[in-house]
Amino acid sequence: MIYIDVPEKNRLTSFYLATEEYVARHIADNEDYFFIWQVPPTVMVGRNQLIDNEINLPYCREKGIHLLRRKSGGGCIYVDEGCLLFSYITHNDQVNLVFTQYIDRIVQMLRQLGINAEAGGRNDILIDGKKVSGNAFYHVPQWSIVHGTMLYDTNLQNMVASITPSQQKLNSKGVQSVRQHIALLKDYTTLSIEEVKRQTKEFLCTSSLTLTEKDIKGIEEIEQDYLSDEFTYGNNPRYTMTNKQRIENVGELEVLMELKNNVIKHVNIMGDYFLTGDLDNAILKPLQNIPYTKQAVEAALPEQVNHIIRNLNKAQLVNLIVDPPKQ
Repeated sequence: MIYIDVPEKNRLTSFYLATEEYVARHIADNEDYFFIWQVPPTVMVGRNQLIDNEINLPYCREKGIHLLRRKSGGGCIYVDEGCLLFSYITHNDQVNLVFTQYIDRIVQMLRQLGINAEAGGRNDILIDGKKVSGNAFYHVPQWSIVHGTMLYDTNLQNMVASITPSQQKLNSKGVQSVRQHIALLKDYTTLSIEEVKRQTKEFLCTSSLTLTEKDIKGIEEIEQDYLSDEFTYGNNPRYTMTNKQRIENVGELEVLMELKNNVIKHVNIMGDYFLTGDLDNAILKPLQNIPYTKQAVEAALPEQVNHIIRNLNKAQLVNLIVDPPKQ
């Protein structure tokens, strides 16, 4: 694996997310790439999450915490200088397999540091049953991108105050608050954060690549997409119906629909689930302008829904749309 030497000063989260894309799209070979980065206090929402549901915006504005949407699925996270972020780019578009293998490698790395870590949940790495790392993925043509956190000495007060997970999500983890299920790496090792970075790089990578001025310019062009209000906040139609459910091993899903004369005019599926396919063309567009009936919804949806939303089956999605559980 090749380590990418990225700029470490005066860069925001948007730059590093754009770097992942740039590497996948423009440094085209059969190698795997990896880099570590740190940023000022930032809240990142998953691609399909509603900002108003996930973030305490007044608190973030008061504390100067940046807000950004990423292109991967999964949940809302808070990161700061006390958190290491890992990015892995591989020439393999089997995202489910890549995701599992990546998490296993990070677990192995932590164990080599003398830390008793294990994979847990859909996307977490745990120490003593507490989350020390959360991970997400997405793909561009022929490439998979995985990125994740490693909480070393993150400001838990800011984390708790800036994000607002639903009680359903907390209950699914068997806890009452964010604090109860978070571990900080500093409590399990005598290594400094810089030493953890160095040993991670040495464990995973055998060579390095320095970005050129041309590379930096290309990254900054992609970065503009992440900085646009349209990408961050979106332009959603008014929805007249909302069905919400947390499904084990899938995540929290919220189906929002605009119905007119019992016809689905607009539909979206928000939440912290993981995409493994083309949501728009495989699910959302086929649901538009069809009768709001179970029969019509079943006919419109593909048989292998799990090829689009990780671990979700067709029956679960149909029921969520037309026959949701009572809250």
